[in-house]
Amino acid sequence: MDLLQIAKHVADHQKNGQEMDKISLSHPNMNVEHAYEIQKLSMDHAINNGDRLIGWKMGLTSKAKQLSVGVEEAIYGRLTSSMELTEPTLHIGKLIHPRVEPEFAFILNKELKGDQISVRDVWMATECIFPAIEVIDSRYRNFSFTLEDVVADNASSSKFILGNQAFSPYFTSWDKVGVSMARNGETVQSGVGAAVLDHPVKSIVELVKMLDREGLSVKPGMVVLAGGITEAINVYNGDVIEVHYDQLGTLKLNVEL
Repeated sequence: MDLLQIAKHVADHQKNGQEMDKISLSHPNMNVEHAYEIQKLSMDHAINNGDRLIGWKMGLTSKAKQLSVGVEEAIYGRLTSSMELTEPTLHIGKLIHPRVEPEFAFILNKELKGDQISVRDVWMATECIFPAIEVIDSRYRNFSFTLEDVVADNASSSKFILGNQAFSPYFTSWDKVGVSMARNGETVQSGVGAAVLDHPVKSIVELVKMLDREGLSVKPGMVVLAGGITEAINVYNGDVIEVHYDQLGTLKLNVEL
């Protein structure tokens, strides 16, 4: 199994917004370790071509989702500068089947590393937290994949946007923050911060421990998307998405071709 060749294949499809067959169909022996190496190599390809690593994202942070795919821990992906939206408009012309979900984004001011990381360590290293919206977009046909496939596809990372207002990590109890998401004025999802591993800070702890196995860490200044607070919803040309976060305000996202 040529991991570098597979990674280039994934990178090309990510860049061009082209759907592809699941890697596991042609490489049924691929395991999670292979998948993370493919992810790293494909994102290195993007970075070598001018993109920049700016953070990490967590996926499968709901216990229900973990049970549904038969895993006991979340997965992670890489965030690059080209993924961040600076204006509240999502252009979907080069996306395949985009979905959006509300998140909390942690911004770190100290390096976090090691397998002994604690909740206290994370709070001490958190500069601020933003309400955020993540856009996920699997490159696989019909949004169908195995655990190994989604890891190799950078955990379905696509785009994200942060709110304009940052909040102190001590501003509120983040596990108790209610969130509702509306599409074209109709509420379609609602949830609470505790949906992310019982508390979003635990997602950061788990990320750091997983990265440590690969000799990696969360660097100062990085963004970490802690995980979806509600189920993701499909979006289409002309949609207007509004996400209301209790005490934190509302994020709006216009969807266009």
